[in-house]
Amino acid sequence: MIYVVEQGDSLYSISQRFGVTEAQLIRDNQLYGLSHLVVGQALLILTGEKTVSVGDLFSSGYTYTFVNPGVLSEALPHMDELMVFSYGFTIDGELIPPAVDDLPVIRQAWRAGAEPVLVLTPFDASGAFNNYLVRQVVENKQVQDTLIANLLQTVEERGYMGVDVDFEFILPEDRVYYAEFVGNLREVMNRNGYKVSVALAPKVSADQRGLLYEGIDYRLLGENSDQVLLMTYEWGYTYGPPMAVAPINKVRQVLDYAVQEIPAEKILMGVPNYGYDWPLPFEQGVTEARTIGNVEAVLLAAEYYAEIRFDETAKSPYFFYMENGRDHEVWFEDVRSYEAKFSLANSYGFRGVGFWNFQRPFLAGWLLLSDMRGR
Repeated sequence: MIYVVEQGDSLYSISQRFGVTEAQLIRDNQLYGLSHLVVGQALLILTGEKTVSVGDLFSSGYTYTFVNPGVLSEALPHMDELMVFSYGFTIDGELIPPAVDDLPVIRQAWRAGAEPVLVLTPFDASGAFNNYLVRQVVENKQVQDTLIANLLQTVEERGYMGVDVDFEFILPEDRVYYAEFVGNLREVMNRNGYKVSVALAPKVSADQRGLLYEGIDYRLLGENSDQVLLMTYEWGYTYGPPMAVAPINKVRQVLDYAVQEIPAEKILMGVPNYGYDWPLPFEQGVTEARTIGNVEAVLLAAEYYAEIRFDETAKSPYFFYMENGRDHEVWFEDVRSYEAKFSLANSYGFRGVGFWNFQRPFLAGWLLLSDMRGR
């Protein structure tokens, strides 16, 4: 169950009330270093009684190859799949491996029972998405064939179980070409026993304007892949105004459109494993938010004796604090927001959920998922 801390609560009083040990509360909620409980803080309490079930919801998520192995080890036992970010490619279709060797992460995934998947991105030398690279591979058959052959060889040699295509800022005129590339990749991979997934920007209509959306055709990409991941996060983002990263009312708009175009059993709903800390007042083009982990957010609230609030529309926690005379606003995720997201994905009959990403600790979130799945 989930308990929200009230004024006067202590670890001892909560442990006595629910019949669990203080050590379990500390371990499951990663309260190490917390000087006191925070009013409004949501605690996961595993009592052996399940209150909400999401059946056998599939779980996936992304990691960089330079992830802390200890942090990744907390998430992996609760995951079915691990997407390893990422391989790039040249204009000739040659693969560019991650700067940090991916084999340790691949092996760690297999040991934990999670299938590793190679993530393909069109990154240029600066590490940014490059739509010229996209154009080269989707319009030039020779380059495309070379890239697909290299992907198959790498998947076989490194021990991956498939490829996740994560292309962004696709030009509108490449919309059909891009979907055809995904289909060609899938044909080769499926023939050799591997799968292909594709990450999709969060659209709410077929004709949605904007460089993130116009080159993404939900229907065609759904038809040409084995699985899609909806990137339902980043409403609140580094350069935007303070708000929830994945407000559930906004997420639902994307889901409502997606199920019109893609079979629900192919869809993973994206879930963020992070939040943002905005200095106030917010000034467009000037203010820059700091990325913050969910466990880190609670520690910050405790440090400044802030009360955590919960927005019932967005289904997301937030708080305010002051540092060096300047106000801050923080939005993050907790077990309440995760419970709402897992339940939402289940209500649509989706294949599962996919997390961005496993770089930051959030053991309570992974324990909650396994508990709701009955595992």
